[in-house]
Amino acid sequence: MTTSTQTIAVLDFGSQYTQVIARRIRECSVYSRVFNYNVKASELRKANVCGIILSGGPASVLGKEAIFPDKEIFKMGVPVLGICYGLQVMGKLLGGKVAKSSQREYGSGKLTFKATGALLKGLKSPQRVWNSHGDRLEKMPAGFKAIAQTDNSKYAVIEDAKRRFYGMQFHPEVAHTPKGKKIIENFLYGVCKCKGDWKMSTYAEQLIHDIRQQVGKKKVILGLSGGVDSSVVAALVHKAIGKQLTCVFVDNGLMRLNERKQVEKIFRSHFKMNLKCVNATQRFLKALKGVTDPERKRKIIGRVFVRVFEDAVKNAGQADYLAQGTIYPDVIESAANPAKPAAVIKSHHNVGGLPKDMKFKLLEPIRELFKDEVRVLGEELGLPHDMLWRHPFPGPGLGVRVAGEITAERLNILRKADDILNQEMVKSGWYAKVWQSFCVFVPVRTVGVMGDERTYDWVIAIRIVNSVDAMTADWSDIPHKVLARISNRIINEVKGVNRVVLDISSKPPATIEWE
Repeated sequence: MTTSTQTIAVLDFGSQYTQVIARRIRECSVYSRVFNYNVKASELRKANVCGIILSGGPASVLGKEAIFPDKEIFKMGVPVLGICYGLQVMGKLLGGKVAKSSQREYGSGKLTFKATGALLKGLKSPQRVWNSHGDRLEKMPAGFKAIAQTDNSKYAVIEDAKRRFYGMQFHPEVAHTPKGKKIIENFLYGVCKCKGDWKMSTYAEQLIHDIRQQVGKKKVILGLSGGVDSSVVAALVHKAIGKQLTCVFVDNGLMRLNERKQVEKIFRSHFKMNLKCVNATQRFLKALKGVTDPERKRKIIGRVFVRVFEDAVKNAGQADYLAQGTIYPDVIESAANPAKPAAVIKSHHNVGGLPKDMKFKLLEPIRELFKDEVRVLGEELGLPHDMLWRHPFPGPGLGVRVAGEITAERLNILRKADDILNQEMVKSGWYAKVWQSFCVFVPVRTVGVMGDERTYDWVIAIRIVNSVDAMTADWSDIPHKVLARISNRIINEVKGVNRVVLDISSKPPATIEWE
């Protein structure tokens, strides 16, 4: 990004919503960057920062685990907004008082206005907001005034208009605060005087520039699965460094039906990329034999994946970088950043399963984007619509959709069932209406009746969900006629299956994938 581009810095204190803040800013056509909480003010000045947002976080400013920013950021002369933990950090550092709240505030709350303030301009009292805190500001620093309160926090919104310092105890970045985006816009445009001239094409140019700067004359190997994320990274890196990129498709035996043929057709014929295909099916199945624990499966798949790559490099020529399609939900769920005390939900093969002695340096250009943003980036790069809007497919492939032990027989059953589901979703028009639809092999045999004879076969579960960014998801209400056709075809056409069930759980408490 050029030094003339306005930048809003989001200082990350470990919140799982930090990147959501950055995303909301980009949705307002303003460029945002996430920095570690202790970034030096001098670095922010070099980045042409026109505003700073202090994120929430899991720590308490009152505890030993408390983390604080460089105090010099308050002397930079730019607006600062503290959100939740960020408000408490600002309050404590500037001379206020923070204390344990007698009653914690989690979930929806009512924000009542007490005065006119820049952040709440254009909004009417009261407003519904989303809270998630156990501490609260008890005494404001000198120069601040209270703008709004909630039932449990009389300083829910505060401001020092002269110094342009602002704070709010709730989370405006989440969808559960209905007017949260308006509050963020007020900070960006009303306080920081942003121009709103940033767009994805600009971001694409910056990513291409960054890749060239990082890679230089060195070579890059990319694991190409044919999914949205790896395809966008392939187009991005290829545009940046051209023939320095070699794409390797690893046929690990965990892919969808005819996946290898489709990848070869698209990337060799259409994009003219240097693509090498490696058949490693038996190698993966041997490593996964007898393994049932989901975390072990993911880590084994990630480890073998890199080893196969290292073998492929010997034939393709030495490479220095391994490019991956890691996106932000992967990073959050794997808690890959040691500075963030976020809980590990599940390890993703491309952020949690890589061996420590890996010979490659990592190149992950889209790790700060959500899935829908990746698709927009892909459109900027000229990728086909059908490819970009293909449903997400996990890095470990069908390895996390075969519950329990992975065998060749179970994978074949699942591929056929999943292909039927895909066909019927496309035919009915529902494929484009949902976020994701797929089948899961359930390692349970049930009794059935076929042709007046008893059967004792496997169960296939159907998972169809709607989501925006994969952080949360709800099961999709598909017409019964469509579900009936899917079930009937799977049972009749896939040998070894006599029962189909529908997963109607949401995320949270469940995850989208079963493992």
